[in-house]
Amino acid sequence: MNISQEGLALIKKFEGLELKAYNCAAGVLTIGYGHTAGVQEDDVWSEEYANEQLEKDMEEYAGYINDLVTCKLSQNQFDALVSWVYNLGPANLKASTLLKKLNAEDYADIPTKIKRWNKAGGKVLEGLIRRREAEALLFEAKDWEHV
Repeated sequence: MNISQEGLALIKKFEGLELKAYNCAAGVLTIGYGHTAGVQEDDVWSEEYANEQLEKDMEEYAGYINDLVTCKLSQNQFDALVSWVYNLGPANLKASTLLKKLNAEDYADIPTKIKRWNKAGGKVLEGLIRRREAEALLFEAKDWEHV
């Protein structure tokens, strides 16, 4: 499966577009729409390059969901999980109760599990509360755009 335009819209909304490298709330050098791999302090991107890199990143992060999730997913569920793992990283997915519940087909508990991951640098962040709420709503195929 691949991420849809709706999933990309959620990621773009919550990541925002930064064309100059910066340290995110977790202290990680970041650029574009949340890209972190190989970023240097003086990096500057064009919007076009940021969009191209996001497409490449989505192939990678969709791959984590395709590889680790063994149950059937709807497009909305898949999109929400790609956004979640893109923000948190595949190691957190691999070690999560969320993945265990999901692979046991306990779909009803997943939105609650998604929302538990609202900290960066050990602190609860309002932006992460909103993002997790949006991801949980998307997982349930509900309107997330007004979060």
